[in-house]
Amino acid sequence: MTTVRELLAEGARAGMPGLEVRLLASRALGVGRTWLIAHDTEAVEVGALTRAREWFARRAAGEPVAYLLGEREFMGHVFRVGPAVLIPRPETELLVETGLEHVRDIAAPRLLDLGTGSGAIAISLALARPDAEVTATDLSTDALAVAGDNARRLGARLGLHAGSWWDALPAGDTGGFDLVVSNPPYIRPDDEHLARGDLRHEPLGALTDHIDGLAALRAIAAGAPARLNPGGALWVEHGYDQAAAVRELLVQAGFADVRSLRDLAGIERVSGGVRLL
Repeated sequence: MTTVRELLAEGARAGMPGLEVRLLASRALGVGRTWLIAHDTEAVEVGALTRAREWFARRAAGEPVAYLLGEREFMGHVFRVGPAVLIPRPETELLVETGLEHVRDIAAPRLLDLGTGSGAIAISLALARPDAEVTATDLSTDALAVAGDNARRLGARLGLHAGSWWDALPAGDTGGFDLVVSNPPYIRPDDEHLARGDLRHEPLGALTDHIDGLAALRAIAAGAPARLNPGGALWVEHGYDQAAAVRELLVQAGFADVRSLRDLAGIERVSGGVRLL
């Protein structure tokens, strides 16, 4: 017989933080985390014990908690995730919030999310602005399947298209967007972080452009003015040390009011600009 207390101790010996141990144990047992404390002498049912131990082992081997549980919270919504998509991260909420601020006074805006992955950005925009026409694209059809499932489950209206950046837009769609947002692959292929932590298990093509970390950002910035309405904005997420380079790309593309915004950690996380007439 293994008790709840003994199970939690097993997780701790596996080297995981206490918060992760309690989260995985509570989900394996189908109970709340406070229940674990109040019932730590109770025996764990065999099926739940097997599931918890499997998750502990996989997490100890580096597999992300979000992939083990199959979900991650973002902007107050729970998104299903898996190895086909990046795990939504809190710092990306700044991109959504900034985009929503730009279209705050625009009735029925037309919005585009390039490289949507799980759909977290596009769906969050759609749920915050039910009057908007929201389009999302991705090169990966597996990612689009995840995004479509999330949209249906959360009740978001979303147009989904497969393809590389601007080429994903349907023939005849010349743009007319009020806002374009993107969290593209921006990690340099030689960056040591790709071999660390959760990134080891996330889709490589969604993390790096395999060139210089700016290739996707360069393509997005160059093609955006022709697809934006006058006064429309492009906002992109980028790496911690790329803000100056991205601002230069935006200036070269003809954007005005080019600036970068800092996330809660004080890092310049998103940059953008506005298309003039």
